[in-house]
Amino acid sequence: MQSLFEWDFQGKHDDKSREILKRNIGEFAPGLDESIFAEHLVEGTLCERDTIDKLIEKCAPEWPIEQITVMDRTILRLGIYELMFGNYDEVPPKVAINESIELAKTFGSDASARFVNGVLGTIYREMGEPMKDDISQNHKKNLEEEVKAEAVKTEKQLLKKKTSK
Repeated sequence: MQSLFEWDFQGKHDDKSREILKRNIGEFAPGLDESIFAEHLVEGTLCERDTIDKLIEKCAPEWPIEQITVMDRTILRLGIYELMFGNYDEVPPKVAINESIELAKTFGSDASARFVNGVLGTIYREMGEPMKDDISQNHKKNLEEEVKAEAVKTEKQLLKKKTSK
């Protein structure tokens, strides 16, 4: 996010995006061995920028793209990229939306989180709410354990009834 913000703030020079990212990783994440994910996000977001910006304008027609704050614009671009073009195995749609909202709460204005949530929520609904009913593996495991425990409990109750007759 920081690299995309800097890229936008400094004039949107695509040829400087890798340099910005490399410098930011060196300065703020010096021990990061793998920067492929960050590179993929920055390059993908910039590659799809025209499509993403049109979506922002469509979903927030009262806000021309250049009137949206650089921070909100950056968060939206990144969130929309992950939502529409990302790998759902790495970042499911709801996670992309929630992460964007958290970034907006942390780095944006008081109204940023609502704005980001509104735009991303609209796009998500228009996409048909992919993975809406998917649940995490941990939650799935907990549900399975609850079902098994309930089955054991029911079985014990039936056995108790049979033996008491």
